Amino acid sequence: MSIIGTIIVGFIVGLIARAIKPGNDRMGLIMTTLLGIAGAFLARFLGQTMGLYGPNDAAGWIASVIGAIILLFIYGLIRGRRGM
Repeated sequence: MSIIGTIIVGFIVGLIARAIKPGNDRMGLIMTTLLGIAGAFLARFLGQTMGLYGPNDAAGWIASVIGAIILLFIYGLIRGRRGM
């Protein structure tokens, strides 16, 4: 996939993840896009580790959104501790 395609898919995945996860996750467009891209990479890594994906397989939409939600929860934990 091209860089532009990766950015667009990452943005869409990030938006879906932020819409599904409850709570206020204040972040801009760039962070939302990076969240989606990182979620797709996390889903691909975990899928390959569990034997669900081959070496050249991309993660699906649902797995990418789940990966982004996992990263949102981690982000919330880190952001919550920073204020203490």
